Amino acid sequence: MTYTIGIDYGTDSVRALIVDTQTGEEIGTHVFYYPRWKEGKYCDPVKNQFRQHPLDYLEGLEVCIREALKKCPDGVAENVVGISVDTTGSTPVPVNREGTPLALLAGYEENPNAMFVLWKDHTAVKEADEINELARSWGGEDFTKFEGGIYSSEWLWAKILHVIREDADVRELAYSWVEHCDWIPAILVGDTEPHKLKRSRCAAGHKAMWHESFNGLPEEEFLVKLDPLLGGLKERLFKETYTCDVKVGELSEEWAKRLGLSTLVSVGAGAFDAHLGALGAEIEPYYLSKVMGTSTCDMLIAPSDVVGDNLVGGICGQVDGSIVPGMIGLEAGQSAFGDIYAWFSRVLMWPLDHVVAKLEGVDDVIKEMIRKETEDRMIQALSEAAEKVSPDESSVLALDWMNGRRTPDANQNLKGAIMGLTLGSDAPRIFRALIESTAFGAKMIVDRFVDEGVRIDGVIALGGVAKKSSLVMQIVADVLNKPIKVARSEQAVALGSAMAAAVVAGVHKTIPEAQAAMGSGFETEYHPNPSMVEKYTILYERYKRFGQFIEEETGR
Repeated sequence: MTYTIGIDYGTDSVRALIVDTQTGEEIGTHVFYYPRWKEGKYCDPVKNQFRQHPLDYLEGLEVCIREALKKCPDGVAENVVGISVDTTGSTPVPVNREGTPLALLAGYEENPNAMFVLWKDHTAVKEADEINELARSWGGEDFTKFEGGIYSSEWLWAKILHVIREDADVRELAYSWVEHCDWIPAILVGDTEPHKLKRSRCAAGHKAMWHESFNGLPEEEFLVKLDPLLGGLKERLFKETYTCDVKVGELSEEWAKRLGLSTLVSVGAGAFDAHLGALGAEIEPYYLSKVMGTSTCDMLIAPSDVVGDNLVGGICGQVDGSIVPGMIGLEAGQSAFGDIYAWFSRVLMWPLDHVVAKLEGVDDVIKEMIRKETEDRMIQALSEAAEKVSPDESSVLALDWMNGRRTPDANQNLKGAIMGLTLGSDAPRIFRALIESTAFGAKMIVDRFVDEGVRIDGVIALGGVAKKSSLVMQIVADVLNKPIKVARSEQAVALGSAMAAAVVAGVHKTIPEAQAAMGSGFETEYHPNPSMVEKYTILYERYKRFGQFIEEETGR
């Protein structure tokens, strides 16, 4: 019996999952919450700045693997044969010549610009706009064309440019930049030197304007026209990229000792969480895999001879082998999904935090108990009440751009909106409208794929929202007018990494073989309600008209 470990770095935590390579049985798991991130350090939500310290990642890597192994039967650690890693992205960090993140160097420990720039950081909106303008006007190749034709502030080059413009010290010290999903495998094998890293095809193709037809990254002339500060950086980055079935090396002696594993453990090339999550959810051609959490990431795979030269506009890229080697991987998603529900909950919590908390004559313990109980029950109570609201009984209509729009047609300048409010518009009606808006945003993505000639035969869902909210899932099924299968595994993303590790270690020959052997199937399926489909067809047209109006007013 052999086992692999999938390491899943999320926004708030990192998870290790130990899996039987023959059956897919999940043997042990542990979650480590980033302590500095939990304190809100290095982030400024008003500026849309979200940075993470590399120590959170390193401490979490060791703790989550060791604790997961403790939960396994005797003999498992000795039979672990592979480790693969997925992370959020684009989440790059500036590094020195040895590949050490600058935040790990003396004098830079508290500098947010020396840390990982998290995927949701939108400080580089201006830089993204400049990239898009230049790509269309400079007279040469449009390097955004394989990334949907619109470059996002969430992606590599915009973030690099923003940081080196803002911080001269970081600019001078940074020899290169490395994605989170490339740095962790390099740490595990003990060699982080930037020129030796095996860079992820997934990260490079979807976020860095890398493509084989470009012979790698964008031309130097283009980058220097964008800003002379970028001159020479391309040569210190990368040219070659690797799919998730490629072996990076073996576990170093240092990390084998720290983790209690063998130096014979194979370490695979990294990838982004949603892409490996699609593997764990058993994605197949023409099935849209939706990771539904704070945001959504939508994955689709199709044979390269079918996609051909067809460029799908306004998505987050189409890359050969970014999900399943040998298939074109197409990515889309929404910048906010569950985050919108959480935002509304925070709005409703304001009186408890700022009025009830200051009441005199009430015991502090009682006040905190009331606040905590209310916070814990808020979403469930709203959901139960919203479920009783019929769309044709409410005039409230919302637009899901509270964190900008990722796809179709990325635009982080956009803002959310709510219309149709009356004196009878209560919290459940507004909450239902917010859910419906996220479902309409999901349909915009489906429509774009179909309109551009890529069919969608079905939908697979995974992630926290898919598991926890039957109301949201039913509304999405009704709006899409498609059945939605929910992956059974609670940890489909980490499971996908474990599947990739099994191929890297040679246990299975291909990713589809690993999926067939290690997949956990589906726990439930939501089917569209014909009467609701008809109602939502009408509301969806209103949503699109509302969106067009708001984009004209706030998108500049």
